[in-house]
Parts: sequence; structure tokens; C-alpha cells
Amino acid sequence: MCRPVFILSHAAMRHWCLLFLIFAVTGCSEKPQTMQVAGGDAARGKASIQRYGCVACHTIPGIAGHGSNVGPPLTKMALRAYVGGVLPNTPEDLVRWLQNPPEVDPRTAMPNLGVSEAEAKDIAAYLYTLK
Repeated sequence: MCRPVFILSHAAMRHWCLLFLIFAVTGCSEKPQTMQVAGGDAARGKASIQRYGCVACHTIPGIAGHGSNVGPPLTKMALRAYVGGVLPNTPEDLVRWLQNPPEVDPRTAMPNLGVSEAEAKDIAAYLYTLK
């Protein structure tokens, strides 16, 4: 049985090695994209999270109180792929979720707390600081 033999010239081998190194280095140097919420203020968001008592159901870094296991911990929200397990993690979708979770997913345990759009933007801005 004959096997095909691939022979690369020295120049071709250097070319492929250089190409591999470029991809390896650029992939390692990328910083995670910072999520920005237009009109959102993280400090106001932190205050809203405290006012709405979100730690009654969630563990949230930087928020005083005893987190619960009713809802998921909200650590590293900026790095998550999904919001509520159903929406892509974008600022617009996170704001939508915070305003009315049951409208997005009728099976969610998270209630509609009557969060305004402005408050939802602020809360989202705070959650996106959690990396």
C-alpha cells in the first residue's frame, strides 16, 4: 500500500510556522470584549440591585447580603453566553430580561419586579462589571 508523501520546502515550512505563530499570539492577546450599556450607570445599578433585594435569590459579587440558591449566581455575567438561558448575552437582551423575565420565558422562576428601562440599563451596567 502506497502512502502519499508530502514534502514541504524549507521556505514553505517557515511560512506555515510563521502563520501558526501569528494566530497563536493574536488569539492569546485578545482581551474579553467589555460590554457597554448605553445610558447605564453601574453605581446606580448597584443601588437598584440592593433596593430590589436581588440577593434574596442570587449571589451577586459586591452586593451585601446572603445570596440564595433560588436563582443562579450572577458572577462573571460579562463572560456568559446567555441571559436566563434563553437570550444571547447582549446589553439589549439583558435589559429586556431584567424588565420582564416571564415575558421572555414564561417558565422562568424570576418574577416581573416592575424594573423600569432606565433601572434595567443601570443594573445591566453593574452586572457587566462582573468578570
